[in-house]
Amino acid sequence: MNLAIRDIRYHRGRFILTSVGLGLLLGVVISMGGIYRGLIADALAILNANKADIWVVQQGTNGPFAESSRIPEESRYRIATVPGVAAVSALAFQTIQIERMGKPFRFFLIGYAPGSFGGPPSIIAGRGISQKHYEMVVARSMSIGLGEKLRLGQNEYSVVGISDNIVSSGGDPAAYVTLADAQEIQFKKSNHAIRNERAKITANVAGNNSLSQQQAELLTQNIIASTESTHTVNSVMVRLAPGADLKETQERIQQWNYLRAISDEEQTAILAKGMIEKARMQLGLFRVILLIISGVIISLIIYTSTLDKIRVIATLKLIGAQNRVIIGMILQQSLLMGILAYGIGYVVILLTYEKFPRRIVLETFDLQSLFVIVMAICMISSFVGIRKALKVEPAEALGG
Repeated sequence: MNLAIRDIRYHRGRFILTSVGLGLLLGVVISMGGIYRGLIADALAILNANKADIWVVQQGTNGPFAESSRIPEESRYRIATVPGVAAVSALAFQTIQIERMGKPFRFFLIGYAPGSFGGPPSIIAGRGISQKHYEMVVARSMSIGLGEKLRLGQNEYSVVGISDNIVSSGGDPAAYVTLADAQEIQFKKSNHAIRNERAKITANVAGNNSLSQQQAELLTQNIIASTESTHTVNSVMVRLAPGADLKETQERIQQWNYLRAISDEEQTAILAKGMIEKARMQLGLFRVILLIISGVIISLIIYTSTLDKIRVIATLKLIGAQNRVIIGMILQQSLLMGILAYGIGYVVILLTYEKFPRRIVLETFDLQSLFVIVMAICMISSFVGIRKALKVEPAEALGG
C-alpha cells in the first residue's frame, strides 16, 4: 500500500487545486525562459536570414541595428574591389509606424537591391519584387493581403508577395522594398522642407559678394544636389570568397574606406549581449523570485498537510512503522505535486505560446533544466514537513 497515493486520494481536491496554482506559476517561469530565447531569436533573425560574413557600417559605430549608421551608397563599389570580397549588398533599414484601419501599425522596412542578397529569405505567397519602384513584400504576421496598398512617404506601395516571419531586433515584422524606394522613404525630405532648404541655400550663397553670378548659381546647384541626395545606406553586407581571411579583409576595408567592418560573430555578440542584456537580467530575476515563491508555497502546503496527519503519523509510529516510511510518504507527495504542477504549466504554455505578442522559443535544455530545479525545490521544501513528522511522538496517537 502506497501511503502517499492513499493520502492524495483522501485530500484530492486540495492536492489538485494546489497543483493547478503551482502549475500556472511554473507556466509563467517557462514563458519567461521562452521570452528570453525569443528575444535572442528576434535579435538575430535578420543576421541569420542574410548570412553575411562582414557588416560594414559607419566608422565609430556599432550599427546598423544597435546604433544608427549612415554611409554613402557608392561605398559598396569600393568595398567590392577589396581582395577577398566575393559579393556585396547595400541595405537601408527603417522602423515605420503608420495608421492602418484606424489603428497604429508598426513594422521594420528593409531596402535591398533586387538581384543581390539581403531580400526576403522565402516567398510563401505571391512573388518577389520585380520592379524598381512601388512594390513590397511583407511578413506573414503583418496580416496584409496580396494587392493591398500602403502609403509610405509620398507614394503608395503594392503588396506583391508574403514572406516568412522575419522580424527586427525589436520584434517588429519586416517588410521589403527596393533599395531606391527605401532611400526615398527614409532620406527624401518633404516638398515644403525642400523649398525652405533651397531658399536658405540660395540666400546664403547670394550673400557671398566674392562670387560671380555664374559661380553662385553653380555653387547653389551643387549644394542643393548634395543636400537632397538620397544615395545613403545604413550598411553594406559582405560575403567572402572561399579561403579569404576574415581579419585581413576587415582591416583592408577599414583602412581603405574609413569605415567599420564588423564580423558576423561580433555583430551577433552586439545584438545578443549588448541589446538584451538588461532584459536577460530582469527576466532571470523574475524567474528566480517565482521559483522561490513556488518553493515557499510547496513548503507551506506540505507543512499544513503534515499537521493534518499528526495523529496518523503518530499511529504509524505506534504500530512500528519506520521513519523512512513516513519520510517517503511526505517526499513522494511533494515530488508528485511538483511533477503534476510542472506538467500543467508546460501544457498551458504549449497551448498558448503562439498567442503571445512576442516570440516564445521553448528549448529542450531549458525545459529539462527547469524540471530538475523544480524537483530539487520539491525535495528541499518537503524537509519542513519531514522535520515536523519526525518530532511526532507515538503517544500522540492516544491523545484526545
